[in-house]
Amino acid sequence: MEDPLLIIALVACLVVLVILLLGINAFRKGGTEGAKESNKFMRWRLIAQFAAVVLIMVFVWVRGQSGG
Repeated sequence: MEDPLLIIALVACLVVLVILLLGINAFRKGGTEGAKESNKFMRWRLIAQFAAVVLIMVFVWVRGQSGG
């Protein structure tokens, strides 16, 4: 568990989870402001999720190149 790329990928996944929970909480508030805030969080979640998937793919590729 000392692989820095794995740690970065796991942190990115946790960031996605936190943003998702913040977006769900904002949606739970209801109203126009809650919807706007939830939409903003979900846009950030998509960006963070894309970054997390890219990091995971880089990790898999690097591990495959080094023989595991």
